[in-house]
Amino acid sequence: MMKLLKLIQNENMKLYKRLGTWVMIGLVVFAVLAVGVFSAFIMESDDNANWKERLQLENTQLQKQLESSPLKGAGETYVKKQVAINNYRIEHDIPPVDSKSLWGFMIDATNFTGLIALFTIVVAGGMVASEFSWGTIKLLLIRPVSRTKIILSKYISTILFAFFSLVLLFGFSFIVGSIFFGVGGADQPYLVYNNGEVLEKSMVMHIINLFGFNSIDLLMMVTLAFMISTVFRSSSLAIGISIFLLFTGPQLIQLLSTYDWVKYVLFANTNLQQYTNGVPLVEGMTMTFSVTVLIVYFIVFTSLTWFVFKKRDVAA
Repeated sequence: MMKLLKLIQNENMKLYKRLGTWVMIGLVVFAVLAVGVFSAFIMESDDNANWKERLQLENTQLQKQLESSPLKGAGETYVKKQVAINNYRIEHDIPPVDSKSLWGFMIDATNFTGLIALFTIVVAGGMVASEFSWGTIKLLLIRPVSRTKIILSKYISTILFAFFSLVLLFGFSFIVGSIFFGVGGADQPYLVYNNGEVLEKSMVMHIINLFGFNSIDLLMMVTLAFMISTVFRSSSLAIGISIFLLFTGPQLIQLLSTYDWVKYVLFANTNLQQYTNGVPLVEGMTMTFSVTVLIVYFIVFTSLTWFVFKKRDVAA
């Protein structure tokens, strides 16, 4: 265990000594700050003065839609959920979350997990391939440490970078949101619709859940990039393919969602929020099914990474 910890420490030292690593971290900070400035001083505020009338009008339109063209399955569930939540807000005087508020800003900041996924893919793509391109892999493997621990330390270091970036994003978005929008309304609850009943939940836990859900895609894409980097020893190939799939995968799945077989594709299962929103991509898909599919893909990616690195002829 101590050898593994030493290897992880060594990988982190190499990672954070690179200028590019700090440039990526700086870009995350700059992006959050820039959006904060834009939201506070340029973007117009949500019109929450007549929010009750707006929600009543929305409910009327939803009810007409339901009556004129009866929806089934996920569509009907979504409409009922929205109407129930709107009515609960009106009855209990709970306005929708304003984008120019602490919680509204932090919810918007969760979109930056895509930027973190992009940067972590760059790190993962070069974590193993760079050792071969720089010729340092032989120096690494002559140590009295198993190849399993070496590849594991590199993967753990990559995941730690992603985790550090997520914590930074969460903390810095809270600081920026507090400075620009204050902490007024910090006790505002998050409303969920469950079994025909509207419940009040913690807004902080909701935001943490958003970060968690968005991290699923990050984890799978980083693991894929790490596998490609190890198998093909090419950082450009690993980064290129992973970034391409990161941005086009979900769109392709949406286009193919009419086919039943698409539910077995990785990108159809990375968005677990489809179950909390009550609108699964393919009818019949469940949270358990998607988690099982993700576990299978994860095992395949990591097993292939370990097998190839274990058997790799360094002299080749």
